[in-house]
Amino acid sequence: MRVVWTPEAEQDRSDVWDCIASDSPHAASRLDQLFSEAVGRLTLHPKLGKPGKIPGTRELIPHNSYRLVYEIERETTVWVLALVHTAMQWPARQSPRPEGRGFPRKLDK
Repeated sequence: MRVVWTPEAEQDRSDVWDCIASDSPHAASRLDQLFSEAVGRLTLHPKLGKPGKIPGTRELIPHNSYRLVYEIERETTVWVLALVHTAMQWPARQSPRPEGRGFPRKLDK
């Protein structure tokens, strides 16, 4: 099983890095490593996460403060759709993300 980060999820990850690294580059590096390890586990165990709040997605908590939202495509690819802080409302009432690859349904359901 291969794992692909969508551009939106990559941006989420970069935003987390930037925010945390401004105070502690070491903490940002450790957290990013947790994200990498969690996604690495999905290559062998794609159903590791629980069913997501958005139908067709799954969610994995790599750290108490972050949720990885992903979907499995034809048992061949895991698409990482978003990396969301657990304090944030998910799904967002009005998501800034466009529908398309990774988000085939509206997020305000």
